[in-house]
Amino acid sequence: MVDPANTALGKMLLEEITPVVMVLCTPLVEESCLKNGLSFIQMLSPFCNFTNIDVPVRTASDQPYRLQKFKLRLFYASDIRQPNLEVAKERLKQVITQAGEKDFSEMLSDPPQVNDLLSRPESEIVPSWFQFFNKELVRTLCFSDHEAFDHPVACLLVVSSKDEEPINRFVDLFNTNKLPSLLNDGAMDPKVLKHYLLVHDNQDGASEKATKLLTQMKSTFGPNDCQLLCINSSQDGQNHHQGNPWAPFKSDALPTENLGCFLNIDDFNEIKDLMQELSSKHIIPFMEQKIRILNQQVSATRKGFRNQIKNLWWRKGKEDASDSPNGPVYTFSSVESQIRILGDYAFMLRDYELALSNYRLISTDYKLDKAWKRYAGVQEMMGLTYFLLDQSRKEAEYCMENAFNTYLKLGSAGQQNATRCGLWWVEMLKTRDEIKEAATVYFRICSEDPLHSAVMLEQASFCYLLSKPPMLHKYGFHLVLSGDHYKKCDQIKHAIRTYRSAVSVYKGTTWSLIKDHVHFHIGQWYAFLGMYDVAVTHMLELLACSHQSKTTQELFLRDFLQIVQKTGKTFEVLKLQLPAINISSLKVIFEDHRTYASAAAASVKESVWRSLEEDMIPSLSTAKSNWLELQSKLVPKKYKESNICVAGEAIKVDVEFKNPLEISITILSVSLICELSANPEEMNSDGNGSNIELQNDQNKTSTSTRDIDSSLILSEVDLSLEGGETTLVQLTVTPRVEGILKIVGVKWKLSSSVVGFHNFESNPLNKNVAKGRRKAKYSPDNYLKFIVIKSLPKLEGIIHSLPEKTYVGDLRHLVLELSNRSKFPVKNLKMKINNPRFLNAGNQRELNVEFPACLGKKTNVVQSGGLSNINKVLQNVFLFPEDISVQEETSLSWPLWFRAAVPGNISLCVTIYYEMEDVSNIMKYRTLRMHYNLQVLPSLDVSFELSPCPSRLQEFLLRMDVVNKTSSECFRVHQLSSVGKQWEISLLQPVDSILPSQSLFAGQALSCFFKLKDRRKSSTSEDSIPSPSLLLQSDVRLGPQGNSEALFDVHSSPLADFHNSERLHQEMPLQGNEYKVDFVFISQLLKGDIDSGAPNTPLLISHHACHCSLSSMSSISWLVDGPQTVQHNFSASLCEVNLRMAITNSSDAVASVHISTFDSPSSGIQSSDASAPQPGSPPENQAGWCDMSVVNDMKVITSDVLATRFTKSVSLESVSQFIWSGSSSTKLELQPRSTAEIPLQISVFAPGIYDLSNYVLNWNLMPNSEEGNQGEANKSSGVCQGYPYYLTVIQST
Repeated sequence: MVDPANTALGKMLLEEITPVVMVLCTPLVEESCLKNGLSFIQMLSPFCNFTNIDVPVRTASDQPYRLQKFKLRLFYASDIRQPNLEVAKERLKQVITQAGEKDFSEMLSDPPQVNDLLSRPESEIVPSWFQFFNKELVRTLCFSDHEAFDHPVACLLVVSSKDEEPINRFVDLFNTNKLPSLLNDGAMDPKVLKHYLLVHDNQDGASEKATKLLTQMKSTFGPNDCQLLCINSSQDGQNHHQGNPWAPFKSDALPTENLGCFLNIDDFNEIKDLMQELSSKHIIPFMEQKIRILNQQVSATRKGFRNQIKNLWWRKGKEDASDSPNGPVYTFSSVESQIRILGDYAFMLRDYELALSNYRLISTDYKLDKAWKRYAGVQEMMGLTYFLLDQSRKEAEYCMENAFNTYLKLGSAGQQNATRCGLWWVEMLKTRDEIKEAATVYFRICSEDPLHSAVMLEQASFCYLLSKPPMLHKYGFHLVLSGDHYKKCDQIKHAIRTYRSAVSVYKGTTWSLIKDHVHFHIGQWYAFLGMYDVAVTHMLELLACSHQSKTTQELFLRDFLQIVQKTGKTFEVLKLQLPAINISSLKVIFEDHRTYASAAAASVKESVWRSLEEDMIPSLSTAKSNWLELQSKLVPKKYKESNICVAGEAIKVDVEFKNPLEISITILSVSLICELSANPEEMNSDGNGSNIELQNDQNKTSTSTRDIDSSLILSEVDLSLEGGETTLVQLTVTPRVEGILKIVGVKWKLSSSVVGFHNFESNPLNKNVAKGRRKAKYSPDNYLKFIVIKSLPKLEGIIHSLPEKTYVGDLRHLVLELSNRSKFPVKNLKMKINNPRFLNAGNQRELNVEFPACLGKKTNVVQSGGLSNINKVLQNVFLFPEDISVQEETSLSWPLWFRAAVPGNISLCVTIYYEMEDVSNIMKYRTLRMHYNLQVLPSLDVSFELSPCPSRLQEFLLRMDVVNKTSSECFRVHQLSSVGKQWEISLLQPVDSILPSQSLFAGQALSCFFKLKDRRKSSTSEDSIPSPSLLLQSDVRLGPQGNSEALFDVHSSPLADFHNSERLHQEMPLQGNEYKVDFVFISQLLKGDIDSGAPNTPLLISHHACHCSLSSMSSISWLVDGPQTVQHNFSASLCEVNLRMAITNSSDAVASVHISTFDSPSSGIQSSDASAPQPGSPPENQAGWCDMSVVNDMKVITSDVLATRFTKSVSLESVSQFIWSGSSSTKLELQPRSTAEIPLQISVFAPGIYDLSNYVLNWNLMPNSEEGNQGEANKSSGVCQGYPYYLTVIQST
């Protein structure tokens, strides 16, 4: 923990509770010192604080200790008196007023935010003048009669060498009439240490005379108590002292004043030595001696059991005495005062144990005597002593609490003492990080004086800010309380400062009432100071006070208008909150080369359209005369990045107005602020910005247009908004000639003297705004600036029967219709869709097909591959046939295929590019943007699990799980198809035996098992591609037996196209496994809430699963083949059984395989323990086959299963009844994708059932140089334990 003496409270006590030296000096001494701009005490003060005096001290005990830090306080005898209360209050008021004038210069800047304050250290958060104010407040209680630490310890008598008869002057200085009244009245001990100082001014001549006078002084007053101090040794008075040590002790010094100008370095050192010697050789020894004497007296009269009983008996009769504020009068010679002096002297010499024992002793006496002020003072010192001893925190806080409450009970007589006690208590709590409790004490300090209360409340607010965690609500609340107290004392600048700090607390919160209170009063106070502009800024925050009562709203609006009128002009208010404008919903719609089929398309972010059209718009290299290049030649460089709009096509701006008040308001002349120039060169010379007067109609909103110079048409709106009403207003501007158009903002009138406007440039718009050319990077000045070109043709489009709500897998046939309403044809059409998983363009021959019959599989045609859309090109851009064009005033229809790929809220964007011939030299093409939102709901959850066959290497078991995720729909299963040429699929059991109704109801699940064959051969290449007839077995009908419904062709468009898209989007498993297969599951939604597009036609649902594989399968697999049952006559000979092991390498690398056999289970176990993986290890390093009766989950056997079975074999007989009679270790190399067969043989000695699993297969892949480093997708080696193979040997007869 930090040394208490180094804390803020410890440093404060070192400054305030230190020995006092009374100074008596002659006028000639002061005259010599004033040559330096300093008084005598000011000249000595910088040398009274010692940080390392290193003086040995011995008080009451025999053990000395060394005093390091020490300080003296110097006071003239005339200043040793209790300060006048009114003068002290006036002094504190000046301190506060000066601080307010200094801080108010920062009031024009924005106040710091709360988060910024929390990141700063405490010294930067709390105003610096608080500490100075607190010290001044504590010093108003100095020289009280019930405390001894302000009583003079020594008296410094100072005479100048120029004084006549200096010896007599020393005697006259300590005259009783010149001493402070506290010494004459008996409150202080007049027998103090006297030290005689002779001051010689070197400006007056040599020091021989002063030396002679010093000799006379020593013979008269003693040789140890007299000293000589020579000053003003500099002859020119131009000495400059670095750091100016006297500046802190002269508050009225000017910055340019050269303090100590006649004091050179020798004077500097002589003063320092004087104070060092005075402290270490005179004052400290004097205090030691007095402590020892007083301690002996107290021990003889008050300590011990007998003296305590005597004291209690003597004071017994005082219990019935009436209470008085000050209690009985104690002189300095009374036992009680002597004990208090002993405790205070010990405290100032850092002997806190001695001080505490005497404080405890006297505390009881004062309590019995009902001397409550003295009792509270002793309790206060006990609390400080406990703190500096760093002992019991509870005792320290109890004493401070007791002293504080006792002072308060005295009323006004103890209020100042309570304030000082509270300030020390606060610092004690801060040192212990009890910041919140410190704030409570600050609050309790508040007295009837509103100015002092204001300062204390503000300090309490910072305690709440600095507490952990910060208590922001209380921080702001106490700032407001403090500001109110400041205002009562006419400290308006301090009131503004505290209220401004509270603004950051309530900004962005829901504490609206106090936030309005703060802004309202800040506005009024700024207006009182004549700062109307700042006042209006705060009053503007009150206009949208929807939470206030109707009366309060009228008050705020009336005061706001009054402040505005005091400006003497029409006040234009930026972002006026009446009415409230929702700038975030501001929407600007215009069309250049991009046109929109609907308002929804215009609301899509421009970056989405830009990325979609990137591959469609011709580049500069292929279109040398396109509009981008031509435009740069036609307009100046400063307008190259402007937007393009077409003459005669309106630019629409949607603005939302809301009346937040309960009172009705009328808004007049709402219009856009626009500028139009006939050509770029004359933009600044002929700007048009007009507002048009309109009449309100019965609907309260009227819009009309008027031709302005036949070049620009602006709309204007008048609004009458009732309380709480919201209105969306669409303002338009239509340029009619070519030129430059700029939309600046929106403007309206609230009253005759208040005009509100919003500049759109200062409010970033939503991305609903269609930005300019592709390559442009817009600055705020340009995104609402338009270059107007002449009229162009425009396509309109719609997709018929596109659902707004559907289920995952929904497959539909749609029609796109394009219309050209202009008199010019368009050609070279292209189309691109943002999500080809959902929407694909079909062939023109599919326009009038019957759906879903057109998807049926044609069994009489031998398919050589999937049929895809022949019109598709790169980057998913669909090119319409070259002979297709949309003539004037005609329409074009084109087929589209739709499939809902994934659930969620889906955004479909379609852009159509078309070119115009001989219409405009600036713009050769335009795009039509179409946008649709649809909701896709979950339908069926389909998953597949592929497991290897235990008896055949090229066959697999497929498990399909289907779950109906809907809440009310019913689906009918139709077919399952495998995609590809190598797979043959068949059902293991009829579906109607599992699902008799062939329908999945809501929440129902279905599991089906299929057999999957790989028709490729790894050993030879001639049969690697199956014959065409095998393709007919890649589809399985899941309907009832005898169902005549045709199967759907998954290898032709559109199913093949959608499947290719799914393969691109579904996650690709780790590379290296050759067994990958895709599946398409087709079902039908019988009837439900979703419109199928055709009456009595069920929805067709397709689910695509891609890249299904045996992800955990090893690259090496093997199969042991041989007889299952053998009969043998063991009486004749042992039985030899021949076996075969077929090993397959399915990887693309050469494999090295090592088979090791063991004759007993124990040897096999040891080998397994040494090299094979243990149960729970990762399965990548093991593979093999197992008995189907054990594997129930139809997955590839893993290390867990093998290890478990091998562990079970340990329980068999320890002596084996058979041995491997062939080679015990076989090594071979397998070429990539090949199979090898090795012979095995065992010798059996007795009939029985034998598990031939006691062998281990080690394999290692040797990658070739072409493969390189393929990552960690495949394991390069593995150790596999043999799988159970049971052989039954029977004794033959």
